Amino acid sequence: MTGSHGSWTGGTLTARSFLKPKRVAEAVFHPAWIPEAVDPEVERLKRVRVIAGAVAAVGVYTFVQGGFAFTEMLQNMLTASAVLLFITPLTVGAMLFVWRRTGTVRQLRVPLGNSFKLLLAFVGSIVLTVLMWWLAAGVGGFALVLGLVAIWLTGFVGSGAVKVSGNFFGTAAVHRCLPPLLATVTTWLMAIPDLATGDLHGLSLGMGVVFILGAPVTVTGIAALEMYRLRSRHGIRLGAHPASLPPPRPAYTPGAGYVPPQGNPYGSGPAYTYNQGNPYAPGPRNPYNQGPQNPYNPHGF
Repeated sequence: MTGSHGSWTGGTLTARSFLKPKRVAEAVFHPAWIPEAVDPEVERLKRVRVIAGAVAAVGVYTFVQGGFAFTEMLQNMLTASAVLLFITPLTVGAMLFVWRRTGTVRQLRVPLGNSFKLLLAFVGSIVLTVLMWWLAAGVGGFALVLGLVAIWLTGFVGSGAVKVSGNFFGTAAVHRCLPPLLATVTTWLMAIPDLATGDLHGLSLGMGVVFILGAPVTVTGIAALEMYRLRSRHGIRLGAHPASLPPPRPAYTPGAGYVPPQGNPYGSGPAYTYNQGNPYAPGPRNPYNQGPQNPYNPHGF
């Protein structure tokens, strides 16, 4: 697969890499065409958002009940895949409708296509993992082989889930504010049905509301901080078409000090210059105060 800038994986995968599902997942689910973070603080907020999203996906009620149902986890994985496959294109489509006033969809065709490929790859890997576990449980002779494949795929999907929770299928290549927006919409969509149907998974009403709504509220708050910082520090607004946004400022590097903008900040014209020599050298003398000299022979000839 190729992205908008060369190879999808950046040429980092080798045959030995497939012995480590985490490394393969990092290359596949965080491809080379995803832009780097513009702000270290936003990157730190994103990590906290990923943790909160993982809490929402796994379900805190599992730990409260003192058990972990593997079959239920597989069902939740399939449900989450269906939600992602539905809500991600729908949310991006809604934002494209908003952006139509200041730009066109054609300008975003390449990053949109890459993000959709990444979404399909992740959903497909989840479906394949669940299928392998079901086959390993029902097949006698090939149970060991299928079980090993299922274990590898589980590590691959788990590591991939961490990556896509941060970059949200590379949608930052479309717009920097899309990952926090999609994280917010997805976590709420997965939490609200439990409250609407009253399915609190065996918890009391108070505990159920706290644990089911805790993760979505946390993700929403962190996502709001991400978008606020992108808007205030870099001028990146969610409602603006990506083509109309200013280029992001360079990220601050601790210890590097202040680096002033290069070139004349006031445009073309004669630059302001100063004496590059000895700053303490005497300047030109007063031509009207030359001292007692012969006015007809000032140079002493």
